[in-house]
Amino acid sequence: MAAPGGRPVLEAQGIVKIFGQHRALDGVDFTAHAGEVHALLGENGAGKSTLIKILTGAYQPDEGELRLDGTPIQLRNPLHGQSFGIGTVYQEVNLLPNRSVAENLFLGRQPTRFGLVDRAGIVRRARELLARYGLDIDVRAELSEFSVAVQQIVAIARAVELSGKVLVLDEPTASLDRNEVERLFDVVRGLRADGLAIIFITHFLDQVFALADRVTILRNGTRVATQPLAALNTTDVVRMMLGKDMAFEHHPSALAGGPRGAVRVEFKGIGRKGMPPFDLAIHEGEVVGVAGLLGSGRTEVARLMFGVDAAEGGEVRVDGEAVSVRNPAQAVAAGFGFCPEDRKLDGIFGDLSVRENIIIALQAKLGWFRALNHEDQIELAGRYAEALDIRAASHDMPVKLLSGGNQQKVILARWLAIDPTFLILDEPTRGIDVGAHAEIVRTINRLREEGLALFVISSELDEVVAYSNRVVVMRDREMVAELEGDAIAPEAIVEAIAGTTREARA
Repeated sequence: MAAPGGRPVLEAQGIVKIFGQHRALDGVDFTAHAGEVHALLGENGAGKSTLIKILTGAYQPDEGELRLDGTPIQLRNPLHGQSFGIGTVYQEVNLLPNRSVAENLFLGRQPTRFGLVDRAGIVRRARELLARYGLDIDVRAELSEFSVAVQQIVAIARAVELSGKVLVLDEPTASLDRNEVERLFDVVRGLRADGLAIIFITHFLDQVFALADRVTILRNGTRVATQPLAALNTTDVVRMMLGKDMAFEHHPSALAGGPRGAVRVEFKGIGRKGMPPFDLAIHEGEVVGVAGLLGSGRTEVARLMFGVDAAEGGEVRVDGEAVSVRNPAQAVAAGFGFCPEDRKLDGIFGDLSVRENIIIALQAKLGWFRALNHEDQIELAGRYAEALDIRAASHDMPVKLLSGGNQQKVILARWLAIDPTFLILDEPTRGIDVGAHAEIVRTINRLREEGLALFVISSELDEVVAYSNRVVVMRDREMVAELEGDAIAPEAIVEAIAGTTREARA
């Protein structure tokens, strides 16, 4: 691994970016040096994407300054950023799959001869360029004929040719297998040796330690730390990403080791391609909390449970009876509810009213030939709005006009209205105000006490510790640990996420 300390190439100083009332970045500093790989880490909402868009010209900062080789610059757009030597390669390769490799490499800057495109020259130059990356392929073939790993290398080669000072790699390994990752890393190491400044965004911590020289960690729009990787271990990084100093309130003794009700829902051998099969039984009156970093497989498990992604094997049982859950309609029929992580994209129907959003799942369960009359809808919406303290000027106003916390409570009300057997909550308190946050946590505790079985995913470890009877810890898309009773403690959760133990760190 190269020792950091090359000259600063791209610097961001005091970057502030505000969207409406949300401060996405708050005084962030960041520096990429020549001849280093600088990892940029943070959970969802930390500000990584916003910072990258500012560094590459897609966004302009509201405050702060960018410097390239010590000179202040103002980037108008990504094309302008390229002209300054800043290129980006994304997880989804942004090239033309139906054009040849050679055409993709020189698109927009084709060499000409006698005023015409020099196709033979493009092929020759493409071969020479890719040879520097260890690729010996038919550059006349369509890009789509090659693996994602080869496409990524082609995208990197194009970006470096266009830019040549700073290369941003945004989740480049998400779709690659282990051998393909190592091939890509060999290319990146070669570029680092050539003096390129490389910014690496990923959620795979093992890859960060294998490739990067330094790491910057963002949390809630602020920079938590910038440190050499050699001075850190995985547990240190996890702690900083989650924002915990281990001074938590411990798991309530009222839950520790308490009696469980009967098994309400059971998953056996549920999995699909890219998601190893898992087994999990959840009892009535039990909250199973789920902890793990972004990309650990938390949301993928929830989607399999609710049939958003159809499992390729295994079985689901509710109260001991086998049920089919291969799509959300079957999940609802089985008594399942699901509050997704992205409430705006996957949860609310923004243009529908608060009332319509609350009753829609129950109406779907009853069938459209048994329509709820208007009076029943008003009564149902009013009852759950009062129970969950949903604050709206009118239940007939569009739900998109409500605050994030009230939107979240509307989605929760929707599923409570079907009298569920099993409720899945994916990040139920993310991005909401303190009052709504507390109300959602109280609701989770109340639902557990009323006998509901819940599966709750959260990045907030203090929440998980507070309301869970058991905690499942996920890493690399597998359930790697299960804690219960007095064993539920923040230190144990962090160690399981990081794959370390106290003894290993001593």
